[in-house]
Amino acid sequence: MMMETTSQDQTATADAAEGTAQAETTPAVAAEDPIAALQKELQEAKAKADEYLDGWQRARAEFANYKKRQEQQNADLRAFATMDLVRKLLPIQDDFERAAKTLPEGISHMTWIEGVMLIHRKLKLILESEGVKEIEVKRNDPFDPMLHEAISHDEAEGVESGHVIEEVQKGYKIGERVIRPSLVRVAK
Repeated sequence: MMMETTSQDQTATADAAEGTAQAETTPAVAAEDPIAALQKELQEAKAKADEYLDGWQRARAEFANYKKRQEQQNADLRAFATMDLVRKLLPIQDDFERAAKTLPEGISHMTWIEGVMLIHRKLKLILESEGVKEIEVKRNDPFDPMLHEAISHDEAEGVESGHVIEEVQKGYKIGERVIRPSLVRVAK
């Protein structure tokens, strides 16, 4: 008996023949292909690793910069708070100094006066510990608008024009930043 070949049988026979042909050529390509595929995969992995490393390094640098900015902002905030408090304490310092200058000699050795002057010394030490320094002004120093505030312009013998005659109120600074300028009289 003769068998009839159907279209399905013909397709199956063609597929089998094609598979055999591929099987014969695949071993040669398959031998080269895994190495090439692995090399390609290795190159892709290296590229990704480089990309991740670059991203990590950038994130690390950004974080270091952020940390520095935060530290600077915190230092500026502390300095601002310190200056604000010092400005409030300076009038008390001035009052103590005026009281010490006008203190009569007869009562300066009394215990309670010594106690008050001890409080004055403690306040002065606290201000110094915060970095507060007096602005030094002497007679005949040139007037510096960054350090001095002129309250009058007067004639004075022995003092050049534009120079300090006398200091009326002490000025203070923290580091190079002036908290309060010295009040001075200036020669014409």
